[in-house]
Amino acid sequence: MTLALVSLLGIAFNAAGQTSGASSTPPAVSGVIGEVKAIDAGAKQMIVRADSGVLFTVNLSDKTQYKRMALGQTTLTSATEITLSDIGQGDRVWARWRPGADQKTVPSAQVVVMSKADVAKKQEQERAEWRRRGISGIVAALNPASKEITVSSRNLMGTSQSVIIPVTDKVMIRRYPPGSIPRYSEARPSKFEELKTGDQLRALGDKSADGTHLTAEEVVFGSFRIAGGTVTAIDAANNQIKINDLQTKKPLTIALRSESVLRRFPQGGMFGGGPGAGGPGRPNAAGGTPPASGQGKPSPNQPPTGSGGAGPQGGGPRPGGGGMNMADLLERLPTISINDLKVGDTVIMSSLQGSDPNQLTAISLVAGVEQLLTMVAARQTAAGQGGRSQGVDLNGSFGGMFGGVGIP
Repeated sequence: MTLALVSLLGIAFNAAGQTSGASSTPPAVSGVIGEVKAIDAGAKQMIVRADSGVLFTVNLSDKTQYKRMALGQTTLTSATEITLSDIGQGDRVWARWRPGADQKTVPSAQVVVMSKADVAKKQEQERAEWRRRGISGIVAALNPASKEITVSSRNLMGTSQSVIIPVTDKVMIRRYPPGSIPRYSEARPSKFEELKTGDQLRALGDKSADGTHLTAEEVVFGSFRIAGGTVTAIDAANNQIKINDLQTKKPLTIALRSESVLRRFPQGGMFGGGPGAGGPGRPNAAGGTPPASGQGKPSPNQPPTGSGGAGPQGGGPRPGGGGMNMADLLERLPTISINDLKVGDTVIMSSLQGSDPNQLTAISLVAGVEQLLTMVAARQTAAGQGGRSQGVDLNGSFGGMFGGVGIP
């Protein structure tokens, strides 16, 4: 949705009668793309939450044009004329002004709308595409000479899988801003040189017949930490839990935001087959369990996700055999709330490291993973890689588990 609207900027401005010979410098912001949070028809104003998170007050007038774009449209040619009363909270809009206009006082010349239902339908289509053609894992190696990324993940059977991604000028690379919950709409253009080993990465493209290479169309990555521990205290009022870190044995405070996605591994495990215990792995997705108390809530800004609608998430079987990887499996579990957590639960999470080394912010958290960690540890021991669950290579086993808002 975002990419489609952005592609219309020049078209719409020219159609509005902009003089082709004008030499004026365009404003820093020529339009606002985001979700409608509130509409005051009497005051002729609309509150729009931009994809950056900033709230904009959009002034309207009797001359403001309203157009609805249908699902799949990329130009305004077939857009339908509507009125302000046809726009609802949760719809995606692009409110635009003529270049040079004072957006704080001048009414918007045109508002282009995609309905909430159409956005949801588009997101589901994009989620299915990323599940079918996407891979996820951690950056295990980088080859600057050939511009190749080696992405590693571990499947449920404990087998390490590696996929090589050649980076050409046809690959769109985007990076999540450091220290932020990953919103696909906020991922910024990046380049091969900004990647580093240990980054978590997802890519969309076509796999080779032997599953060892991926011809990528898009790569999105970020620097996130995989952590785990046993819950020692729960503070639902402040959306925080305390854990004893599995690896350092030190206490950690885990902050939960409204965007944090919480899940629970089913009792008895899922080792007999696929991810049969959950929905598609997004809050409120079809078949999933609706979250409560503000945790794991869906975002109407999901593009496109996104994943700007497409974005990486979940996935089907991965290259290299052995079925889907650990991160993909966990992201298909049903969502829960902080009230569903219990002292004594063992959790793993993708997280953000803040300025305080004793506090993390959870992006995606899975509870009840004792059996899973014991199984992984036993396989590591059998392979001569380590012992108890405390010695589990969390990053190697669960890399790619970064979930979050705006990711299909």
